[in-house]
Amino acid sequence: MRGWWPILKRELAGYFVTPVAYVFIVIFLVLTGVFTFELGNFYGQEGSGQADLRPFFGFHPWLYLCLVPAVAMRLWAEERRGGTLELLMTLPVTRAGAVVGKYLAAWAFCGVALALTFPMWVTVAWLGDPDHGAILTGYLGSFLMAGGFLAIGAAVSASTRSQVIAFIVSVVVCFGFLLAGYGPVINFFTAWAPAGVLEALSGFSFLTRFDAMAKGVIDARDVVFFGSLIAACLVLNAALLERGKGA
Repeated sequence: MRGWWPILKRELAGYFVTPVAYVFIVIFLVLTGVFTFELGNFYGQEGSGQADLRPFFGFHPWLYLCLVPAVAMRLWAEERRGGTLELLMTLPVTRAGAVVGKYLAAWAFCGVALALTFPMWVTVAWLGDPDHGAILTGYLGSFLMAGGFLAIGAAVSASTRSQVIAFIVSVVVCFGFLLAGYGPVINFFTAWAPAGVLEALSGFSFLTRFDAMAKGVIDARDVVFFGSLIAACLVLNAALLERGKGA
């Protein structure tokens, strides 16, 4: 893990050197607002006597599906394409330190974009008397889910030189994790797959895991799931870099 902190600081600062980071944040905030107020009918909750951010959190999985792979695609594919990966490995930093540092910088950047949605929290607090603990749990779940998407995208990015390929493959893999527990998908496997396979398939669903947190319920199994997925993807990331060294 040696050298992860300098890598993190360098990478995080690098996001804000170019306008790409600001464009990403603006797009995320605009889409969040449009989906919440227009598609989610946020103000329509007043008639039901509810004040919460469930319409806001409900669209996060689909926003992350498109936006987070766009952040992850450049992590390692750009290093491979530019021939700077070998140069990075000559610095006084271990491979694990580089992987963790780059990942944490990208995750922190996603966290900044998520934190900038705080006016939504202020709005719902002004409209009613929400359960702030449930809202905080929803933010935690959203942040963990973004970390899961990002870890998958980072591992895919480590396997290719092309950012376009990394983006497309990451979206497909993340889409599979989103729909793993979806009703039609489970019904497709019900006819021939054993119960254990169905249960395992449902357990990989991001939607199922995040839905509980969006409702304000913290289940240790959900936290362990995201943590394990992130750790596994980072290990795979490091292994892919080792395998492709010099390629």
